[in-house]
Amino acid sequence: MSAIESMLHESRIFPPSSELVQNAAISGMAAYEALCQEAEHDYVGYWARLAREHIVWKQPFTQVLDESNAPFYQWFADGTLNVSYNCLDKNIDAGLGDKVALIFEADDGQVTRVTYRELLSRVCAFANALKARGIAKADRVLIYMPMSVEGIIAMQACARIGAIHSVVFGGFSAKSVQERIQDAGAVAVITADAQRRGGRTIALKPAVDEALAMGGCQSVKNVIVYKRTENPCNMVAGRDLWWSEAIVDQPDTCEPEWVNAEHPLFLLYTSGSTGKPKGVVHSTGGYLLHAILTMKWVFDLKPTDTFWCTADIGWVTGHTYVTYGPLACGGTEIVFEGVPIYPDAGRFWKMIQNHQVTIFYTAPTAIRSLIKANEANPATAPDNYDLSSLRILGSVGEPINPEAWMWYHTHVGASRCPIMDTWWQTETGGHMITPLPGVTPLVPGSCTLPFPGIQAEIVDETGANVEWGKGGFLVIKKPWPSMIRTIWGDPNRFKKSYYPEDFQEKFYLAGDGAVRDAHRGYFTIMGRIDDVLNVSGHRLGTMEIESALVSNPIVAEAAVVGRPDDLTGEAVCAFVVLKQACPEGEKALAIASELRNWVAKEIGSIAKPKDIRFGDNLPKTRSGKIMRRLLRALAKGEEITQDVSTLENPAILEQLKHTA
Repeated sequence: MSAIESMLHESRIFPPSSELVQNAAISGMAAYEALCQEAEHDYVGYWARLAREHIVWKQPFTQVLDESNAPFYQWFADGTLNVSYNCLDKNIDAGLGDKVALIFEADDGQVTRVTYRELLSRVCAFANALKARGIAKADRVLIYMPMSVEGIIAMQACARIGAIHSVVFGGFSAKSVQERIQDAGAVAVITADAQRRGGRTIALKPAVDEALAMGGCQSVKNVIVYKRTENPCNMVAGRDLWWSEAIVDQPDTCEPEWVNAEHPLFLLYTSGSTGKPKGVVHSTGGYLLHAILTMKWVFDLKPTDTFWCTADIGWVTGHTYVTYGPLACGGTEIVFEGVPIYPDAGRFWKMIQNHQVTIFYTAPTAIRSLIKANEANPATAPDNYDLSSLRILGSVGEPINPEAWMWYHTHVGASRCPIMDTWWQTETGGHMITPLPGVTPLVPGSCTLPFPGIQAEIVDETGANVEWGKGGFLVIKKPWPSMIRTIWGDPNRFKKSYYPEDFQEKFYLAGDGAVRDAHRGYFTIMGRIDDVLNVSGHRLGTMEIESALVSNPIVAEAAVVGRPDDLTGEAVCAFVVLKQACPEGEKALAIASELRNWVAKEIGSIAKPKDIRFGDNLPKTRSGKIMRRLLRALAKGEEITQDVSTLENPAILEQLKHTA
């Protein structure tokens, strides 16, 4: 029995029944199994039924799944709809106009509430402002905004007019912004003067100016700037316009642009195993369906719930479970500008208490950081707050370790709230493997069973199923409505990345290794199988970081690997060869600091290497191949026990043991 299998077998099992989950959309394991059987019996009919039941269509679809150009699958292709209509107008028509849609809490604690009627009015005014600037259906619009009501309005306004948005996380650098503008061919940028996080004001508009000045961004004709702070910023005449000026005299009604279900809703760039970020393309109809279903089935969202997903809109979690999913279900949701430890590590718990949050969805990194902070200052621990409003908890972004799961369950959920440990990706659009409240017995550290209709399996390198209890490659065997459609401008890379020839292009390769325990068939995610790191739930390509390092004029060569980290899950470890003598002592520390700041400027602060090790060269075979398995062992502090006789320079291993 493997260590993982033993852990799952011996783990405490938490029963699904709870007084906090009453009249759930899926009630009991029998109902779950009935849905799975329906999908197994009539896969196309299953998804068609759900799409008709949960989406308002302008023109109903007659064609469900088109496999004629596999793996470029299409769903509901002849139907037309509008996502903004399904998030806003639909709810107002249902009598929810005066219901609070968004509760925005700023970094300084100020609270703003926005009803569905107010939100629709503001979305329409901004949509009209975009149209007045010549922005139209299928145009790409880059959004580089703080967590804010305006960020959500910008996304919804693009959806309303059929423009394709591409949101860039506000922590990314000017270089990252420029690369995404170029790749997408964006015609406009929506940004802010600055953002506020943890009591600090962080400029945003200067990064946009710098990106545009780098060249290759001639497609951008408009920059609209939301004034979040009093931070001074440069405004270029004829190109730049304040948000407040853009919406002056704009009508607060805007007829939605009814688009084909396969019309791209957004592009979202994610790191791959090669240096260039991948522009993941998501469709309108299929993506919206999965956002709605997962909100209803995984979070059991009810009209009385207050839902809080702590993710930034710059990530896919912020797309599906902040901007689209909760609103499409008529929910009330929290939008938070700040960070979990400001002004102290009780911020999350205080907000849950004050806003009577019932469903809370956050990342293992946040949980682990709060465990440490609350231990250091017990006054900020969740036990000191009234969290009795909570009924469901969620985890997202990376596998949650059993110790953090138990702390979350005991101290935040008071041993009452089921934890939805969700596995999914930017490319999948929504939850793929997850417990369901009131249905699934829970095991700490396991994301349990596939979402109804998702055909997940674990295979070996030939594509054959592996027996439960043995690890392998996680794949999805059938296309599903919310799946990635392609990589923007690079269909060949899409096929190579997700439908490799090794598997005869038969099914989607997730890029994660996984195991199913032999007793229940529960899935546990083991980590990436490619050169992509998962740092605090954010995917970072090793080659992207390596490229940033070697672009520094003092660096000759670099190799990046990941190592386990108690706080972030995985940490970036860089092995660097300089164009000068290998530094030691204070000089090594100074150069390491310089290189960390360089990477932050090239990519963003989230990509900063935690460890930097200098060497005269890197461990290579006589054919020149870098032995990354040895670097991973060094990064973990493990003794090298493998055969190193094929190395051209085995003595380098001793030098690379030491971190600057």
